[in-house]
Amino acid sequence: MKNLMIGLFISGSVLAQNQTTLEYSYAEFNALENVKDQEAYYEEMRQANPDADYDTYLTALAIANLDDGNTDKYKFYTRSNPEFSAIALINLVYALEHLEDEDENMAVIAEVSQEVIDKIESRDEIDVIANGRLQVLLELNAMANAKLGNVALARKSLEKSSEIVSEFRDSKYFKDSKASYYDRCAIVLAAAGETQRAMDTLVKAVRTGESKPKLRETFAHVYKELKGTDAGCEDLIKELREEAYQHYYDKIKKTYLTDVKIPYEGKINAPNGSGEQLTIFSADKNVYDISIPDLNGNPVNLADHKGEILLIDFWTTMCTPCVACFTAFEKVVEDYKDEPFQLYVINLFELQEDVKSFVRKKGIDLDVLHDEENVAYNVVATPTKIVFDPQGTIRFYNIAYAGSTDGEYYKVKAMIEIIKEHASN
Repeated sequence: MKNLMIGLFISGSVLAQNQTTLEYSYAEFNALENVKDQEAYYEEMRQANPDADYDTYLTALAIANLDDGNTDKYKFYTRSNPEFSAIALINLVYALEHLEDEDENMAVIAEVSQEVIDKIESRDEIDVIANGRLQVLLELNAMANAKLGNVALARKSLEKSSEIVSEFRDSKYFKDSKASYYDRCAIVLAAAGETQRAMDTLVKAVRTGESKPKLRETFAHVYKELKGTDAGCEDLIKELREEAYQHYYDKIKKTYLTDVKIPYEGKINAPNGSGEQLTIFSADKNVYDISIPDLNGNPVNLADHKGEILLIDFWTTMCTPCVACFTAFEKVVEDYKDEPFQLYVINLFELQEDVKSFVRKKGIDLDVLHDEENVAYNVVATPTKIVFDPQGTIRFYNIAYAGSTDGEYYKVKAMIEIIKEHASN
């Protein structure tokens, strides 16, 4: 996976470089936050350089308009059949999932997903990214057709999706991969009249924490269809969620740090099973001695949070699982807004203006700090969370994304609650 992501980053960079002229660049185009500004930039560039290869720009504009629900513009920018790069396929799936979350334009999801499925399947060779996105496109196609009443088509797409061998569905890389799969399966099963199987699928998802808010909406719908009433549904969901949270709590409790002295190195076991320990961050100073600027360049002194539980999460815009955590973080911040708790997401390595643009485009509603030189804790892997008790002592650190919005929420909530329990003893 590591080599794959490095390759993906390089391939994206090469694509951008191939599209660069003396006056224009893909990086500059991509930094524009408004799709209309991007369209104007593209038109000006195309007129200046009419013979250049613009597939990267065309697919980006098509996807941006699709994300806004503008199907006509999507069709306009894909009329020349531009090639979808690996990054473009990832972003296309994001756009379709956004429409799915809004529970609208099912016909659009069905049509666009089928077009891209056909394109991928017509390739002589399907790379690992395209293969993984093909699996999700088939899931989306199945879900949309089920909601449109095309049950036979839905079942066919879901079966094809299950035949694909891909590590991404079970990996904790893309946001809510397994939760979305369970949700879509349940929708197809319910549409096919297999309501009990749909319910069993949803119960398993919520009980294991492989769930998300949208799945719980499906749960309520299927429950009522199965029982003929919604009485007892909320209690069942609550019971299953408590069971999932307890699982995370018990696991997280074992990682509570009891004797941390500065300097301190956070380590994890090497993923290759060699038994080697890898250092993921180095804390050579007390957290209260750290000052990091926000995205406007204003210094934020972490000493201002003495007496509070403090969580700092290190991320980059290119780190997909980093950004996947943010929905859960926003829920945590909302739940603890009246308590002595602070959460910061600290961007590493990237230019301030690029991060500001990304945060605005993605609508990220968190307190973002900017450590371009990585001077705070010399973090070498993202996402990395470090959680401090009210005295500024490191009590937890954790690398990676839980794999689902609910799972990530339970994980962070458990850390906070365990620290609170120790503080009250």
